[in-house]
Amino acid sequence: MTVVKEMIKERVRRAQVHDYVQKKTTRAGFGGLSIQRTPLGTHVRIAAERPGLVIGRKGSDIQKLTEELERKFGYENLQVEAGEVNNFALNPLIMAAKVANALERGWNYRRAGNSMLQRIMDSGARGCQITIAGKLTGLRHRTEKFLSGHIKFCGETALELMDVGIAQAKLKRGTIGVKVAIMRPDAKLPDEIEVTQLPEPIVEAKEEESTDETEKETTEEVKQEKTEDTKVDKKAKADKKEKESEKKGDDK
Repeated sequence: MTVVKEMIKERVRRAQVHDYVQKKTTRAGFGGLSIQRTPLGTHVRIAAERPGLVIGRKGSDIQKLTEELERKFGYENLQVEAGEVNNFALNPLIMAAKVANALERGWNYRRAGNSMLQRIMDSGARGCQITIAGKLTGLRHRTEKFLSGHIKFCGETALELMDVGIAQAKLKRGTIGVKVAIMRPDAKLPDEIEVTQLPEPIVEAKEEESTDETEKETTEEVKQEKTEDTKVDKKAKADKKEKESEKKGDDK
């Protein structure tokens, strides 16, 4: 039980670190967080749309963030680095934050959902679903979904192929939740089958050639046997004629 409790505590601490770093790096376009244990300590890598805002001038901001994480969450020998996201339009955390930011700036939810959906699909995603829920137009809660391409909603396929990001937009009439699910461009669905063309049967051709050669050899052998038989028959007939001629000579 102690091992299980330690694992649960570590998972809870990682979730708290994720939320804390996401709040601190919202302006930089937070795109994810990875935590790895090394022999020298703990290594934390922050993916951001603009990593320069995370690092700060001469590394002052990232050094301050490292000290805060060590003090609040009890890490020792913590190493924090920031990296740039390759394609931010395929990162669900960044796109969910952009949708929430657009709603806070006064965009209509249909305009925000459709524009971000088109931007994600133009970047090469196989499918995307944007869900916006809350008091969108009035006092009653409603949910709107914007879909395009291939979408998997449940099961192991959805867990492996779909990347999900969540954000919140705080408005006067209440909080609006935003969820973005993106299917990666390199995702391969289970029902996709590739039909490959088999190579030409080279071995069979060799076998056919060998069979042709054996047939030729057998035909040649048969011909030789026939010629030998004919020669033997001719010799036998010649011997008979000689014997008959000798008998006739003796009779005379």
